[in-house]
Amino acid sequence: MTTTRSTPLVHDAATPAKARLLPVAWGGDAPFPGRWVGGVSLVAAPVLLTAGVLLRMPFHFFFPEQLAARLEHPGLIAASYGAFAAGTVLLWPALAVLAARIGRRSPGLALWGGVLAVLGLFARTFHAGVDHLAFQLAERQGAQAAARFVGETYGAFHIFSALNLAIMGGWLLLAVGAWRARVLGPVRALALALTAALPLGVLKGTTPLSVVAVAGLCLALVPLGITVLRDGPAPGRGTVLRWSVVVTVTLILMALIGQAG
Repeated sequence: MTTTRSTPLVHDAATPAKARLLPVAWGGDAPFPGRWVGGVSLVAAPVLLTAGVLLRMPFHFFFPEQLAARLEHPGLIAASYGAFAAGTVLLWPALAVLAARIGRRSPGLALWGGVLAVLGLFARTFHAGVDHLAFQLAERQGAQAAARFVGETYGAFHIFSALNLAIMGGWLLLAVGAWRARVLGPVRALALALTAALPLGVLKGTTPLSVVAVAGLCLALVPLGITVLRDGPAPGRGTVLRWSVVVTVTLILMALIGQAG
């Protein structure tokens, strides 16, 4: 694997010391979302997706059994689907960084692979919303009633149906681009391509192929994320503490306001 380090930021003498260590500052190849957001996303998103897949492994793949499992093991299933949804949303900065690095040598594959993969994340997020609604229905009217409703409406058209191909195709294009651009070696590029095999749709359980897909995603992206996080000066302890407090308080406020709404 060939790893390319970015050119460090150049600061003049008038630049405040604190500004040099802000986690949004990066002289690398993806100024948005930046080194820290992108690096954390590359590491955390695959781990969250893997946790979501593994937590629902004991239960049958199809939606009636998934709905029944929600009633029998509400905490476990909520954690599983919550982790998977969070990993899906958190994956977009990782895709931005990956596409930016691929774009150095393979701009076409970076563009179309990145666009399709991000559109695929939108589709998976829509599926997560349907999952949540089905689980609420199961809790209030029973698993059988919820399964009957889902079964009757499963094939209903929605605009995100057009993105199902994007869910798979984006990962394949990014894998080819990462290999051609030497962002990933052949083994890790193949591992990235396996992400296309992750089952899509509403109320999907875990299969052996699901485990292979998320394992491939971890193998491809987590080491890259560690490289990105190391690609520059480390922030001071005070900076880390301040930003940790800011992020934690912001997330708590967002959760409280969202729940109230």
